[in-house]
Amino acid sequence: MTNSLENLSQTALEIALKAGADAADVITVEGQSVSVDVRSGVLEQAERAEGTDIGLRVLIGQQQAIVSSSNTSEASLHAMAERAVAMAGVAPEDPYIGLADPADLARSWDIAAYEMYDPAPEPSPEALQDDARRAEAAALENGGLSQVQSSSAGYSSNAVHLATSGGFSGGYLRTSRSLSCVAIAGTGADMERDYDGDGRIFQADLRSAEDIGARAAKRAIERLSPRKPKTGAYPVLFDERISSTLIGHLLAAVNGAMIARGSSWLRDAMGEQVLPPELSIIEDPHRARVSGSRPFDAEGLPTHTRNIVENGVLQGWTLDLANARKLGLTSTSNAARGTGSAPSPSVWNIGLTQGDKTRDDLLKEMGTGFLVTSLIGSTINPNTGDYSRGAAGFWVQNGEVTHAVNEVTIAGNLRDMLRTLTPANDARAHLSRVVPSLLVEGLTLAGA
Repeated sequence: MTNSLENLSQTALEIALKAGADAADVITVEGQSVSVDVRSGVLEQAERAEGTDIGLRVLIGQQQAIVSSSNTSEASLHAMAERAVAMAGVAPEDPYIGLADPADLARSWDIAAYEMYDPAPEPSPEALQDDARRAEAAALENGGLSQVQSSSAGYSSNAVHLATSGGFSGGYLRTSRSLSCVAIAGTGADMERDYDGDGRIFQADLRSAEDIGARAAKRAIERLSPRKPKTGAYPVLFDERISSTLIGHLLAAVNGAMIARGSSWLRDAMGEQVLPPELSIIEDPHRARVSGSRPFDAEGLPTHTRNIVENGVLQGWTLDLANARKLGLTSTSNAARGTGSAPSPSVWNIGLTQGDKTRDDLLKEMGTGFLVTSLIGSTINPNTGDYSRGAAGFWVQNGEVTHAVNEVTIAGNLRDMLRTLTPANDARAHLSRVVPSLLVEGLTLAGA
C-alpha cells in the first residue's frame, strides 16, 4: 500500500513542477474503515468506507495554493496541478511560507519501533457486531439500567505518505480498533446517561466487551437522583476521564498560531510559572502503541521529545515552519495537515507528571467539594483565560461521595487554576494524553 502511495505522490510532484510550481508537497491517504451499531441485540447500522485522497500544495515564490481530490488518475493529477498553479498565481503573498530546508529533513527512522500498525487481520463485520452485542448485554445485566442507547464497534486502517520537492519522501501505516457503550438509567424526566469505551492500535489490547458494558451501566446508575449544590467557591476534582481538557486549554494557548496572532492568554508567559513547580508536561511522539506517535511531521521534519513545561515553567511554543518564521524561532516539528489544508501546529503525545496519591486520597483531602466526571459546552476566553463550563458529577462531603450532581457551571481563570493543580496517580498510560485526575482549589460553582 505504501509503495503505491509513494509512486502516486512522486508522480503528482513531477506533474506540479512541470505545470509551473517552484516547489510543491503532496500528502496521500489511503484507508478503509468499518463500524457497526447494535441495539436490543440487533444490528442497527453498519458502515464501510474505502478510498484514497490526495492533497497537493504548490508554491510560486511566496504564494501558495492547495487542491485536494479523491480521484487519483493521471488526468486528475494534471487537472489538480493546473488548478493549483493558477490559484497560487492570484493568491496573496505570504513571506513566511516555504518548504523545509533539505538539510533539516528526516532521513531515517525505525517505523517498527513505533508499533503504529496491527498486522492482525481486519475483524469481520460479524466479529464487530458480536463485540457490540456483548457490551450491550453486559450493560443490561445490571438490573438498575433502563436501556442501552447504543453499543458500537469499529476498525480502521490507514496508510499515509508525504513527499516534497525538497527531497523528502516517507510514509507509515496506522490501525485503530474501538468499542463503546452508552447506557441510560431511570425513566422519563429522571433519565441519566453515561458511557464507557476503549480505543487501541492493537486489537489484542482492547478491553473486554463485558467490562466496557458493565462499567457504562454502573456509571449511568450512579448518576441517578442528582441535585444542585449551593452556589459558592469549592475545590473541584476533575476526574481522569475529563482532566486532560484542562491541560488541553494550556496546549491550545501555547500553539504557535495563537501566539503569532497575539490571541493567547499565555502570549507573554514564556519562561514563567504556569504549573506548580513539581509538574512538567513532556511531549513524546515516539511512544509505542500510542495514537499520537509519528517519526516525522507534515513538513518532513524529524519529531523529537521536548519539554513544553518543565518544573512548572513554560519552555516554548508548539510550532510549524510558517509560524516559527513569524516569531523568529525554529520549528518544533509539530506540523500537521490534512489533504485539503496547509500545515499548522499540533501537539503529539503528551504526559503530565503524575502525583503520588490516589483519586480517593484527593477526595479525602478536598473534604467538601465537587467531583466532575462530565463537562458540557464551554466558554473559554482565548485572550484572558477566563473559564466557564457546564458540568455534572458527584458531591463530596467529608471526603466521601454523597450524591450525584448536575446542571452546575464551573467558573475560574485558567492561569490561577493551572497554578494550583494537585495530580493523582491514575492516568492511563496508553492514551495519547496521559493526564491523571486533577484537584483545583477555589473554583466558583453556580448551582441552586
